Amino acid sequence: MAAAAAVPALCLAEAAAVTTVLAPRPTSLRTFSSRSCVASIRRSALKCHPSRPLTGGAGGGPPPPPAVFHGECFVVGDNIDTDQIIPAEHLTLVPSKPDEYRKLGSFAFVGLPTAAYPTPFVAPGEEKTHYAVVIGGANFGCGSSREHAPVALGAAGARAVVAEGYARIFFRNSVATGEVYPLELADTGAWKECKTGDVVTVELDNCVMINHTSGKQYKLKPIGDAGPVIEAGGIFAYARKTGMIASKSA
Repeated sequence: MAAAAAVPALCLAEAAAVTTVLAPRPTSLRTFSSRSCVASIRRSALKCHPSRPLTGGAGGGPPPPPAVFHGECFVVGDNIDTDQIIPAEHLTLVPSKPDEYRKLGSFAFVGLPTAAYPTPFVAPGEEKTHYAVVIGGANFGCGSSREHAPVALGAAGARAVVAEGYARIFFRNSVATGEVYPLELADTGAWKECKTGDVVTVELDNCVMINHTSGKQYKLKPIGDAGPVIEAGGIFAYARKTGMIASKSA
């Protein structure tokens, strides 16, 4: 939702400066710094939606406990770039418009080659995916710095990406928009061992991903202080929540 005229918001170019410290690093913890990062304030065209329940994908049964994602996974390999996540021809869609936000989600991962990925992330004619978690290899989100990439995944209904490593800009945009949790694996090989459609549970508090289909578990690196920013719904919502900028009701 666009910010009211009386309450300007950070643009993502400026939010990048705030979230630079959150980019993937060799250490297992990232720190969020709030110092003077909102000095220059403008309105953004991109949508940073309110915080959603930490669930997704296949339904049925009682909801998982907090800080848990459960459902089927969608598996991709190394070097998945932003053009494969959301091709350039769909970047005219404006995420702050609900209809276009949903349409953007329907195009998530349409740039993947069908020969290598015969199962679509979003079924034809649908706007939402059946997959709660995306599992990837190294350098996930490389390529152009389009904020629409994590937005498209979140709009489709994915709640987390679990990868061996991230392009810095994709990680930063994921945190800034609050659309998906970009979680890093502590070890390699999960994308080769997991299959699309496997049922997985991601436990943020325990830093583990459990593949219930294969019975294997995978250790995750702690996301650190990036977690509260994503949980709040992105950098704008977090800035209002912590008093860095005025709330919309002020």
